Amino acid sequence: MSYDVVNEAVLPEDGTLAQTALSRAIGSTSVLLDLAFRTARASAPGAQLVYNDYMSWETGNETHRGGVLKLLEAFRRRNVPVDALGVQSHLMYQTRPQEKAWVKFIEEVMAMNYDILITEFDVNDQTLPADIATRDRAVAEYGGAYLNIMFGYPRLKDVLVWGMCDSASWLQHFEPLREDGQAKRPCPYDANFSPKPLRDAIAACFAAAPARATRV
Repeated sequence: MSYDVVNEAVLPEDGTLAQTALSRAIGSTSVLLDLAFRTARASAPGAQLVYNDYMSWETGNETHRGGVLKLLEAFRRRNVPVDALGVQSHLMYQTRPQEKAWVKFIEEVMAMNYDILITEFDVNDQTLPADIATRDRAVAEYGGAYLNIMFGYPRLKDVLVWGMCDSASWLQHFEPLREDGQAKRPCPYDANFSPKPLRDAIAACFAAAPARATRV
C-alpha cells in the first residue's frame, strides 16, 4: 500500500515551499508537511508514504529539482517519516534533455534512502511535427530513453501512466495547445484504444528491467 501524502509543495520558479492560508495558520509550510506525514504514519503504519512532485529532466527544471532536494534533506534532518519520492514524469518532448543532471538528481535522492516511483507518466508532443507516425515514433523514443534510465534503478517499483488513451488525457486541454490544432498523442494508446509505439516502448522497458524485490 502506498499513499501520496503531499503533492507539489515546492515552487518551481524559486525552489521554496508554497504557502497557503492553512500553512500560515499552523506556523509554516514545513510544520504542515511534517504533520501530514506523521499523521499518515500513525494512521497507516505499514504504508509507503510518498512526497510527489513534477520536477523533470528538461532544461528549465534545475531550480525545481534543487528545491525538492532541499525538502527531502530537511525531512531526513527532522526524522519525518517519508519513504519515497513520487516522480510525476510529465515529459515535454525536447531533443536534448538534461540526462546527466537528472541521473545526478535521482542518485542524490536515493543516497538519502528514499525509494522512487513514477506516478504520472506521459509525453507531451506539442512541439513535434503534425505527421502522426513521426510524432508517435519520437514520443516512443523519448519516453523509452527516460524509462530506460529510471528502470535501471531497482528501488523503482511502481509505474503509473497518467491516462491510458489519448482522448482522455489531461493534456488535450492544457495550454499551450498544438499550433496546428491537432489533438496531442501523449499516451500508450490512441483515442480508439489501439496500442501505439509508446506502449511498445514501455513494455520493452519492463521486459529489460533488472529484477527487484517485491514491495509488500
